[in-house]
Amino acid sequence: MTITAVFWDFGGVLTTSPFENFRRYEEQHGLPRDFLRTINATNPDSNAWARFERSELGLDDFDQAFAEESAAAGHRVPGSDIIRLLSGQLRPEMVDALRRIRGQYRIACITNNVRAGEGPSMQPDAERAREIDAVMAEFEQVVESSRLGLRKPDPSIYRHACELMAVSPEEVVYLDDLGINLKPARELGMITIKVTDPDAALASLEEILGMRLRSG
Repeated sequence: MTITAVFWDFGGVLTTSPFENFRRYEEQHGLPRDFLRTINATNPDSNAWARFERSELGLDDFDQAFAEESAAAGHRVPGSDIIRLLSGQLRPEMVDALRRIRGQYRIACITNNVRAGEGPSMQPDAERAREIDAVMAEFEQVVESSRLGLRKPDPSIYRHACELMAVSPEEVVYLDDLGINLKPARELGMITIKVTDPDAALASLEEILGMRLRSG
């Protein structure tokens, strides 16, 4: 089937990954490497982070629940510390590709986020949020876990995005930095690209779409 739409994750795709901030925090606080990711991967559908992304917990409740989960794993970390690590820097090359694609393909964003910080990208200040909002405005639809009460990798969130965009999964290319989020999209019929190196991801997208997305 002909590709008509490109769906994007936000954090870790259009911005640098919050996992980079996690690692710096772990180094600064003497935590084992990937400790924070391990907490978030334990009981992934019912842990504090999952419930926060579905807006089942408020900020204060998340702060306490994450602290309890991390303490049980050996190192107490307040959830409020995690919130401060979520925002990333925009990747100009990815934003440029997004804008080039917009003229020829339909585009939407599917993001797991929380009701903290400024705007859907959870920025720490209003100025940064405005910068991100300008990129968010490029999308026809922004599907936010915190508003919908669904989060990736639940297949329902991908179906919801397709319904909003009036496309079938087979018409979609989806970019995300997490394999766990790509798997259900692929099973629904989407073509998926895992974003670890932005340049490599854009090369794959160029090949799929048959258009130049990178400068130079």
